This record gives sequence, C-alpha cells and structure tokens, in this order.
Amino acid sequence: MNLTELRQINLPHLPDLKLFDSASAATPWLAEVNMKHRRKLCASLEEAITRSGLQDGMTISFHHAFREGDRVINHVVAMLARLGFKNLTLASSSLMACNDALIEPIQSGVITRIYTSGLRGKLAEAISHGLMDEPVQIHSHGGRVKLLQDGELKIDVAFLGVPCSDEFGNANGTQGQSACGSLGYAMVDAQFAQKVILLTEELVPFPNMPASLSQDQVDMIVQVESVGDAEKISVGAARVTSNPRELMIARYATEVIEHSGYFNDGFSLQTGSGAAATAVTQFMAEKMVRHGVKARFALGGITGSLVALHEQGLIEKLLDTQCFDGVAADSLRRNPNHVEISTNEYANPGSKAACCDQLDVVILSALEIDIDFNVNVITGSDGVMRGASGGHCDVAAAANLTIVVAPLLRSRIPTVVKRVTTRLTPGESIDVLVTDHGIAVNPARPEIRERLLAAGMNIMDITALYQRAMTLSGEPKPIAFTDRIVGIIRYRDGSVIDVVRQLKEDTI
Repeated sequence: MNLTELRQINLPHLPDLKLFDSASAATPWLAEVNMKHRRKLCASLEEAITRSGLQDGMTISFHHAFREGDRVINHVVAMLARLGFKNLTLASSSLMACNDALIEPIQSGVITRIYTSGLRGKLAEAISHGLMDEPVQIHSHGGRVKLLQDGELKIDVAFLGVPCSDEFGNANGTQGQSACGSLGYAMVDAQFAQKVILLTEELVPFPNMPASLSQDQVDMIVQVESVGDAEKISVGAARVTSNPRELMIARYATEVIEHSGYFNDGFSLQTGSGAAATAVTQFMAEKMVRHGVKARFALGGITGSLVALHEQGLIEKLLDTQCFDGVAADSLRRNPNHVEISTNEYANPGSKAACCDQLDVVILSALEIDIDFNVNVITGSDGVMRGASGGHCDVAAAANLTIVVAPLLRSRIPTVVKRVTTRLTPGESIDVLVTDHGIAVNPARPEIRERLLAAGMNIMDITALYQRAMTLSGEPKPIAFTDRIVGIIRYRDGSVIDVVRQLKEDTI
C-alpha cells in the first residue's frame, strides 16, 4: 500500500490513517531488551524531575501514609528548590510536624499555594501567623478527591513514596523494609496525576503483586535510600493511649454504642484517630462477645486494635484506606479479608459509591465542640492550625450514629464552648458528645437520648456541659485575630464552611 491508496480509505468518520512503518514505530523501547525492561528507571531524582516536564507554576502532590515518619516530601521539595523551581502548588494529602522544613521553600517562593487535609508543628504556626500570601485550602480526605474530580485541583506531577516496586512500577505498601500498609491516598494521586514518579526503597523482580499502584499509572521510578520511618506512623494523632481519663471516655463511648440501638449483629463501625477514639476498640470485644454481636466491617484508618477484633472473628472485613500502626500494615499483607481501598472508595461524595455511606457507627475526636454540636479539629485554643480535617466531616455526614469523644477540659482549657473557633463539621452531623463529665445528645436525635437514659447513663444537656466547663475554667480570653484570611475550610462537597484568620503578632 502507498500514500495514494491510503488517501482513498481516509473516510470522514475515521481518524487520519497512517501507513505502517515498523513493528516498534510506536514502541521504540521494544527494539532493545535492556530499554524494554528499564525504560522507567531513573538514575536520580533530578533525572526523574527533568523527564516529568515539571515547570514553574505547576502542581506537585504527595501522600502521607508514613505520617510523622515521612521522608519524601521534604526531600523532593528541597531538590526542587535547588533546581530553581518557583510558584509551585503543593497538594499533599496531609502535612505533619515532620514537614517543618517546608517553611524555607515557602519563604523563597518555591511553594506559593497549598492544598492539604491538615497542618501541624512549626509549619502550621508559621502559616497561622501569615507565612503565605495565599490562604491554605483545607479539605477532607473525601473532599480532596472531589476537588480532583471536579478539576479545581489538577496534579501535574505526583511524587509517591513506596517501600518496594518492580521495574515497571507495580508497587505496594505491605512488603519491603519500611512497609507502611495501605496506599489509599497514593492510589488517588496515581489515578489523577499527569505524571507519576515513584520513589522506592527497593526494586523487586517483576511482577510485584499485589499492586496497590499499577504499572499503567507510573511514568518514572527512582530508587532512594529511604522513603519513610514506619515506626513513626503511630506517633501523634494515631497514638495508642494509656491515659486513665481518655480510657474512661472511651469506655463511656462503648456503652453509648451498646445502648444506642445500632449495636446489632452485622453493624459497621469506624473509630477514627485521636487517642480516646482509637481506644474505643479496646473495650468493644467484651461487649460484642457478651451480646453475640459481630461487625460486618470496620472502615477507615485501621489500627492494631481493630485487627485484633478481626482476628478474633468479631469483625468480618477491614476496609483500609490508611494503616495507623505496624500491626495493621502486617495484617493487610497476610489477612485476605483486610482489604485496601482508595480515598475515592472511602469517602468521596462525588464517587459512584463511597464506603462511608454504609457506616452505622463512627467515633470521632474534637479540639472543640460548641453548644450547637459544631466541631473544630483544625485550630487549637490559641488559634493556631494544629489539626487535620481527615475524614471527619465525611464520615460524620454519612454514618447513622456519629459520636464525638473529648475531655471537658484540656489543661484547664474548655473543649465545650459557646462557638467553635473554626467550624469543620456541622452540628447537624453530630449525634452524641461523650466527655468525662457527662454525655450530651443532639436534640435532633431524641430516640438516642431515650435509649441512653433508659440504660442509666449520665445524660446532660450540652449547655449544662458548657456551663460546667466555664465554672471550672472560667471564660477563656478571646483569641486576637486580624482580618486577613490564612486558611479556607472546605466542606466535603467543595463549599466553604469557614475560614481561619491570621493571628495578631502579640498573640501568645
């Protein structure tokens, strides 16, 4: 066939047809064996960045499966700074205290915008005091996927740290020296990013299965010395508590579940992050055995306590978007009914189906909760951003019974307040507040209140809890803010539910 003959079959409803050239014209790497197998491998991070086509003004993304043990974000941003990049948008699924090193790249203009679920440490303090010209966009885990889906957030290059990968990019978090468990956040980045660079500690033979991140999503691979310290995953919000007060609150919350009307065979649960919230699972086993109740599934960030219930046969399946400790990571590797899910499957309100919509009971934490049951998990009593949206508003909206656990006071600072400093989860999504001084039920759920009263539990009006807090602590001094907005709180559907304002410089 020649070009003249080809023109005769180029019909209007067909694409512009081309003449055959050679077997490898579209796949030149197949012509040479070494290139065929190793074409994605880069000798250095700098080479991978160059090959990705990253330019000033683009958006880079990261996941936080290693939490306080992460070693990828700081390393990559430092390299981008050395290479002279400017005006980048940082879209990390969350940022931790270990990311304090980002302050300097922000000051020098390497990073000018941030999308994240949360902020902690010196970085959060600096941003709260006006470090950035543009406000940080705070989103939930499900809301992040919605922003990607809607096109507001567009990832140009995703830098994804994994413990192990093969030469094609099949990667998981359950094998290797630094196994972190579920890569639920990274799975979404790999899906939406224009280019995906894997940073891996170990290259293993093809095929590396099961693959959380698939070879058809990965563009470049760089082997590095370390992507994270898995021992630090359970530090901070994911810590296990031995504090007697937190354990007492957890015990009360377990009793609320028991008498709520939702503690039935086949129920489902999520216990969230926060010491008292995660401790609830420690007290569930005895009640489940005594009542002959088994859970259909547990969802979200999975802990060793949930794994124990699963291995006792008390929870049928674990749906895991993030492992909160090494026990959970090991369970994901070896238990067939411990299943990894993406944050899209977990909680995206724009998904065709989100697992959180199947939840019966969820236990959540709070920095503040007000007399209208609105919850703040973003700003501390000093007005500094020091928390994360996480899946809080996602699962609170979806679950049949949403329980918030919090002490009435923290170091003589009230948790129950007249109005939260920053509203993240609306009060209409909260059903019960459990404190060490009593339990409050949202007036919208009178049937729950009646059941708990009938069980002899210490039920109080939330205004009574507020008044007790004020009696014990005194009215707190108002936080001094300027008018300048440093953070925008996005609800899970993308709408703006609140803002965070810059602290005045004389604020301590």
